[in-house]
Amino acid sequence: MIRPPMAGIHITDIESAINFWRGRKPSPDGVSLAPETRALAEVYALLVYHHETEADEATMPRQAFAAWQAWYDTTPDTPCIAICSTSQGDDVCKGCGRSFDEVQHWPAMTPGEKRATWRRITLDASAWRFNTYAERAAEAS
Repeated sequence: MIRPPMAGIHITDIESAINFWRGRKPSPDGVSLAPETRALAEVYALLVYHHETEADEATMPRQAFAAWQAWYDTTPDTPCIAICSTSQGDDVCKGCGRSFDEVQHWPAMTPGEKRATWRRITLDASAWRFNTYAERAAEAS
C-alpha cells in the first residue's frame, strides 16, 4: 500500500483537545494549567504565531501528542453509518463521504490521517451521514 504523506493535526482538533482537558482538569486558580492543557496550548500558540493550521503528527511534542490522543480516543473512530456505496462501485461512499481507498485503508491510517478525512467530509457535508441519515450517525456516536 502506498502511504499518503503524514497528515497534520488541524488547529481545530488541537483546540478541541484543549477544551477537553480544560473540562477534565480545570485550573485550580484560574491561572495555572494542567500539564496536558499546557502542552497542547504551546502547540496551538506556535501554530497561531507561524500562521499555520496544522501540526505535524510525526514531530508533535510527545506530551502534546499524548494529550491530543487522549481526546482523539473519545471521538468516533469511523464515519461509517453502515450504508456503504463503495461496495456497489461508487468512488465516494454516499453514506459516509469517504473515498474507496479511505474505506479500504481506514484500519491502517494514523489518527491524524483519520482526522484529516473526518475534517474533509465534515466540511463537504454532502454524505448521507450529514443529512438523510444524520440521526443514524448520531446514534452510532
